[in-house]
Parts: sequence; C-alpha cells; structure tokens
Amino acid sequence: MPTTTSPVPTDASVLPQAGGATVRKALFWDRIAPKYAADPIADMPGYEATLQRVQALLSAEQEVLEIGCGTGTTALRLAPFTRRLLATDVSAGMIAIAQGKLAAQPVPQLSFAVADADVPVCGKEAYDVVLAFNMLHLVSDLDHTLQLAVQALRPGGLLISKTPCIGEMNPLIPWLALPLMRAIGKAPAVLNFEGPGLHAAMTRQGLDIVSVERHGTRGKDIRLFIVARKPPEFAHSPGGPLPRLGGRGPDNFINRSNP
Repeated sequence: MPTTTSPVPTDASVLPQAGGATVRKALFWDRIAPKYAADPIADMPGYEATLQRVQALLSAEQEVLEIGCGTGTTALRLAPFTRRLLATDVSAGMIAIAQGKLAAQPVPQLSFAVADADVPVCGKEAYDVVLAFNMLHLVSDLDHTLQLAVQALRPGGLLISKTPCIGEMNPLIPWLALPLMRAIGKAPAVLNFEGPGLHAAMTRQGLDIVSVERHGTRGKDIRLFIVARKPPEFAHSPGGPLPRLGGRGPDNFINRSNP
C-alpha cells in the first residue's frame, strides 16, 4: 500500500514563512497568472506528443507529484491515468485558476496545492512519479530541486521532465534580449544550461537516465524531455554544498503548463 503523504498547504499561507526568493517568484507568477492562463499553447502537436508519452508511463496504481504545475492544464489531462496526482505551484494565483478549472471539470484523482519546488513539501519516498514540465530552468538551484524530487520518489520511481535548455538558444536571446525583459519585469530569473548540463545534474543526484527525447514540431526544439529513474537500491548521499549549474538570465518561455 502507498504510504500516506504529509499534508501540503492548499493556499498561500506557506509564503509568509518562506524565504525571499520564494516570495519573489510567487509575486511574479501571481502578477502574470491571468495572462499566462489565456496564452495559447505554442506547439499543440508537440504538447500532445508529450502527453501521450507521459500517459504511457503512468498507471492507476501510482501516486504522482507534479511540481510547477502552473494553471493545471496538464495535470487535468494526466490525473485520470493515476491513482492520485498532487499538482503544486509556488503561485497562489496560478493555483486559484487551476482550482477553478478543476471545479468546472472534476477529476477525482487530482488536487492542487501551493508549494515551492525549492522547498521540501512532502514525506520522503512518498511518490511513484514526479512530474516537472517547463520549470526546472526556473528554480533557484537545480541540484537542490532535483535532490528534493529524488527524495520524494520511492525506489524505482520516475522523474519525468521537459525543460527549455536556454543555453541552446541564439546567444543574443539569453544574454541580451532576456535580461532586458527581466529588467522591465516581463520575465523571471532563469538558469542557463544546455542538454548535457541537465543530464549531468540528474546523474549527480543518482538518477539513471532512461530516455532523452525532443517532441517539438516547430523549428529548433530546445525543450528536452527526459525520463529518469531512481534506482531500486538507492544510496546516494551527496556531500557538501550543492553546485550551481550554469548562469542566470530571464526567460520568455512563460507557458510552463506546455510540456
């Protein structure tokens, strides 16, 4: 039987006790939540390809955690294929929109909660799958967030992610255009890495890479889809401070619910 997971706050009550970085992230995403919810998915065929791929990896026996769920579009699509899916986001504004969608389209397996992916929010080894779509480049410390995801997984569990690799863009975008966007409040701070750097961060946390794919159908696809597994006999204990990966810069990949 699955272990009982620790309760997670469903509103913004967690944020007053949170650190400054969490509060800043929450304020940014709260401010743009209505526009974010109204933006269309840029590559619908690629989005559907990713959904089908993830659905094939899920089962009705699995407890699933999604981090950085945005307004819940993807969680609503995937939850029926799970035993239970808890979808979390740092933004109370995003979660309010997601809960409105859920009220209009009830899915018994699905619940939403306010939580920061950079902070532990559940018991260890509580989930069979952790989902992270278009958000790993938005965290404060990639290694730390991956470490928390690994801790949340049961041995043999899967981390399924899709991540914009900002370092694979035209250099003028991450180093010129995006900093200007951040300066005027149009983009958040992001991590700047390429595909190999993301692979390395996952293997540093003891994950086995099962599959690396790209599902985009429009031009150059910088969004890397990775399936990684926590080994059944997991004994990874990284020592010392977690290293930072890549530089920081802002991001115009705002639609985080578009896997």
